[in-house]
Amino acid sequence: MAVQEARQSGADPAAHEGGCTCGDCPHGAREGHRRAVAAFLVKRDEYATGQGLPAAVAHSASASRQWVSEELAQAAEAVAERGRAESAAWLARLWRRTAVVVWAGVVVLLLVQALTAIGAGWTSARTAGLLSAVLVAGALTAASWFHRARGGALAPVIGEDNRLSTSRAVAGSWVLFLAFAVLVLVGRLAAASGHRERDALIDGLELARGAGVVTVLAVVCGIAVLVRRVVGLRVQGQRLQKVRAHRPRAADLLTDDSGRGSFADIQYVVINGVALAFAAVRLARRPDQLPDLPWGLAVVVLVSAGTYLAGKYAEGGRPVILSVVRAREAGDLDAPIRTGDDIEIRGTGFVPAGAQGADRLARMVVRVGAVNVHVPLVPVVGGFDNPTDDLLTVPVPAEVEPGRVDVQVVTAAGVETNRYTVDITE
Repeated sequence: MAVQEARQSGADPAAHEGGCTCGDCPHGAREGHRRAVAAFLVKRDEYATGQGLPAAVAHSASASRQWVSEELAQAAEAVAERGRAESAAWLARLWRRTAVVVWAGVVVLLLVQALTAIGAGWTSARTAGLLSAVLVAGALTAASWFHRARGGALAPVIGEDNRLSTSRAVAGSWVLFLAFAVLVLVGRLAAASGHRERDALIDGLELARGAGVVTVLAVVCGIAVLVRRVVGLRVQGQRLQKVRAHRPRAADLLTDDSGRGSFADIQYVVINGVALAFAAVRLARRPDQLPDLPWGLAVVVLVSAGTYLAGKYAEGGRPVILSVVRAREAGDLDAPIRTGDDIEIRGTGFVPAGAQGADRLARMVVRVGAVNVHVPLVPVVGGFDNPTDDLLTVPVPAEVEPGRVDVQVVTAAGVETNRYTVDITE
């Protein structure tokens, strides 16, 4: 496939074999990103141990730090560019995978129905279930093709931050399940020949029988809409920092933006998954009516939804500067802050969740008076010593006039901290 695409684009087909690193084929984008990351990690660790520094800057600690920071920032931007190409190629491939998974589910349903029909015989309910699954799978496949550049069938559940949205995924699961359940009833109603059987199927759609599952559907769909609004308002109000992810991952459903497990998300997915399984069994046992979700289980889902929403309100927070002091190395005398000195900015929330990559860290800026100072990247083996979430070290530029000046941090998410006033002496 890669060779064919290379021929169509006019590139050399041999370049797409083995270790292809170009961005015009999925394999090349993935391999190019992997190699770029590996090269960056090697360069970062070399600089961390003092290797690769030119002689012109090796004599000055500040000059070498600035040179290393610029080199790492440029290399990190190259890695980020490769990452964006790899993400686009991955999303373009995802629609086929989602379509395969959907039709594999139809095959599994067919096998289960065939096995359970042994001895009991094939029924109209089994036929209606299979046809409903084919219709739902066909609709999802068509949606996948129309949204093939944005993740296929998963496009509606991918948030604006390029992560899978837990609330949308849960709501989408309930919508698909109830659409399938209604189609099963429609199929049975179309095949029913007796007057009493048709009346019984119509009675199966009564609200009294499906009140629990309809309530759950309304709540989870409302939560999906409300969470999007809440997150958007908190980002605009600079009370929540959001950084775009490299690409969606299945783990996004259970973790926060930094990749750590989130209790609110985990309990929401688990409880709704259990409720969906129960509803599916009820539908299989009684395919002549909407699955009657018991009110006890429905209330459990509602409590889980409330916990999830409360977790969304509680997460995040605005970055805050707590103090600014002069950085002091061993042997230095205590002194006031002067131009050219390094200052330590102590606080919290400087590195947003998901912004631990070097390309994001290189975007951090400290305003010292009217001068914008980019936070230098200080590498150590395995990571960076500066910047960190609670401490930044930057030099006071010579352009800053002596006197009282304000210090303010602008994070990689574009959120500004409070202003902290310091005295700069001559």
